[in-house]
Amino acid sequence: MDQSVLEGINTLVEQAIPAARAMRIQITDLGPGHAAASVPLEGNTNHLGTLYAGSLFSVAEILGGAICFPTFDVSRFLPTVKTVEIHFRRPATTDVTAKATLSQEVIDRVTADAEATGKGEFILEAELTDTTGQVVATTVGTYQLRRMG
Repeated sequence: MDQSVLEGINTLVEQAIPAARAMRIQITDLGPGHAAASVPLEGNTNHLGTLYAGSLFSVAEILGGAICFPTFDVSRFLPTVKTVEIHFRRPATTDVTAKATLSQEVIDRVTADAEATGKGEFILEAELTDTTGQVVATTVGTYQLRRMG
């Protein structure tokens, strides 16, 4: 995705979600069916000096909304989160990147459901890795695309 578009999405995220701005979460890659975001260790540590669990959760959860912008018609439908489950694998001692994808089959189903009923639901799995590529956490979230108005 074009860097200026990413900057615009990050500005939108910072304005809409002040906590994401405070954690310095950044969308780093975004396109139809895929999204990635990062969170720095600095400023997001816990009492042990590792990345705070809430920051890990937030960088993964934000992907469910971000992925909708290039994937679905957000001029008519907006995303909302229903559930997210996180599994911590190991302490994160570096910056972390979260990545998630949606298959074309899921995109087509959600689009059809949203058009037909005003809402479409999808499951988004994210993997969170440190700067060495080690998986520090995984998430499974249920999101819903809802018709505006």
